[in-house]
Amino acid sequence: MSNLQQPPASPFVPFSPNPSIQSGMPTQTTPLSVSQKPTQLGSSNLRFASSRKSIYDRHLNRTQRSELSKSSFAFLFAEMIQYAQKQVAGIQDLEKKLNTQGYAIGQRLLELLLHREGRSAKRETRVLGILQFVAQTLYRHLFGKPADGLEKSRENEDEYMLIDHDPAVNSYISVPKEMAQLNCAAFVAGIIEAVLDGSLFPCRVTAHSVASEQFPAKTVFLIKFDESVLEREAVLQ
Repeated sequence: MSNLQQPPASPFVPFSPNPSIQSGMPTQTTPLSVSQKPTQLGSSNLRFASSRKSIYDRHLNRTQRSELSKSSFAFLFAEMIQYAQKQVAGIQDLEKKLNTQGYAIGQRLLELLLHREGRSAKRETRVLGILQFVAQTLYRHLFGKPADGLEKSRENEDEYMLIDHDPAVNSYISVPKEMAQLNCAAFVAGIIEAVLDGSLFPCRVTAHSVASEQFPAKTVFLIKFDESVLEREAVLQ
């Protein structure tokens, strides 16, 4: 019989992360400290301040009188308009996009205002009561002042007009001539519409520029209520 030849020795040495394993010595394991424990999947990615508290830890009533820099808001709002402008094809689509963005904020804002009123909060059941809530409480919370006017349409029973002589959202917006019909206060119209819808007063709110010599930036928010609101109002009278 021919002698079997043994394969040549491999130049590679088996790797072991712990040298004591190669020598057969028992290994001792030490528990991981808190800083050494691996992060679990799904952990929060929020960045905390030095106090280890985020904005969600603040009490809702403690910040009710806090104010935001107008220049900071103008910069953020301008970025929102540029972002929305890239996704639309015309002025009407842009105003609709701004209205949708404001609607999402109005839904959360209504919950915040009712939470801060606490037990004194009451549910408005009449059109005039909810419009006064919008013109006074909501507007004062957003812009630090009430609305400049609240009128009822003489032609249509389901239409009301909320007036702002100088909307803060239009203060630093330069509209080109080819887009003269654009009114960026459609963002505020979305907030108003969400508050009214959330209060069980379904409606449609649009922003319209009504310039005058005294108030060149005057804006009228046209509130058109659903037919069901008028039927309920007639029963409550």
